[in-house]
Amino acid sequence: MTTYFSKTRLFLSTLVIVSLMIISCNKNLEQFAENPALQPTGQTLDNVLLGNTDDSLYFNLLKRGGLLSMLQDSSKSYTLFVANNNGIKPVLSAIAAQLSINLPLNAPDNYFNNFIQAIPVDKAAALIQCTIIPQVLKSTQITNVFPNYILPSLYNPDPTAQTPIGPVVRIALYPSTRNGAWLNNVPITGVDQLAYNGVIHHTYILVTPPQRYLWDRISTDTSLTYMKAAINRADSGLAPSESLQGYLSSFGPDFTVFAPVDTAFKSILTKLITQVLVGNGMPIQQAILTATSLASTPAVFSNPLLGSTLTPQTVKGIVVYHLLGQRVFTNNLPITETAYPTLLNSALPTHPGLKLKAVFEGPFPQNPFATMVTVKDIYNNSPAAKVIVNSNPMLPDPMGTSDQNYLNGVLHKIDAVLLPQ
Repeated sequence: MTTYFSKTRLFLSTLVIVSLMIISCNKNLEQFAENPALQPTGQTLDNVLLGNTDDSLYFNLLKRGGLLSMLQDSSKSYTLFVANNNGIKPVLSAIAAQLSINLPLNAPDNYFNNFIQAIPVDKAAALIQCTIIPQVLKSTQITNVFPNYILPSLYNPDPTAQTPIGPVVRIALYPSTRNGAWLNNVPITGVDQLAYNGVIHHTYILVTPPQRYLWDRISTDTSLTYMKAAINRADSGLAPSESLQGYLSSFGPDFTVFAPVDTAFKSILTKLITQVLVGNGMPIQQAILTATSLASTPAVFSNPLLGSTLTPQTVKGIVVYHLLGQRVFTNNLPITETAYPTLLNSALPTHPGLKLKAVFEGPFPQNPFATMVTVKDIYNNSPAAKVIVNSNPMLPDPMGTSDQNYLNGVLHKIDAVLLPQ
């Protein structure tokens, strides 16, 4: 059976890369080492990196970003999540393409090393900063608690903030039965190369910094126009600082958004509006035709004929039921159906929330990614709503449909609308 990694190799040969968050395939995953055998070498992190010949692109990118002296400082400690050369080449190739430079993935390493010198220093720094934690975290310290181990990286997209907090790295050993370690939704391939002033873990690909906010995706995605309209309806009469759009556009909050696609909204709205019209005495066939027409456009949420049905409060209750107050990737989810609170629970603490479950096909580490994720609402709906899992394991923003990483959270598209009551 073709593994997901094999599919990813095929995908890279045809994909036109339009984002810095790109995938690459460099080697098979290793089992997560619970008892690392390596001991500190006495060398600082820069020298340990320099001794890893397959980490030369990461080292040169770090040097270009002006961060080398930081790793030479033996008085401070860091954890580095390093992708080897094949895990960095697609990122450099994408940057080159943005500059109208052809840098094919099969080019010799020295071509990539030369190109690194043309990358702006701040961009090189950002790429590396999001892979560094300013403290030591060994593999034995990573637990399988939900929502996983959270630590800020050095990357801070808002240095003017009064209390700057960079995007977190979310390190998961979950589901525990699969013995897999992750950085965000990226598998960790090797752990615990120790240095005098820190530790190095290797990742399957280079984890790159998010570039946008959740609202940037929701408000521009042509398959999420109903979700956008629903949020706008929920925000009616609210100040920007108190609105859902404001939170989804801000640095600081940390959400998971299960975003129903337009076809899902059309289907449920047609059904609900039909029920209302029939309840008001309209004949069933006429009600179906009328409801279908009303639900055929996102303007349904602001249609005055439905003002007393789709009130801002009602729509807000539906929207916040699709949001978790923490960042959750598909690999973070349990393999047995488990209930989790949503933002609706802030108003209704006893609400049962959503039931989430991930299915992983085949043995780890050959197939480490979730192949199906189900989401059940209060009705315990069958069939359950499903996350529209990426056609390839890790498609970046804006091409992917699951595990879309943003400055303030993660977005997963789903194929049904979830109802809280």
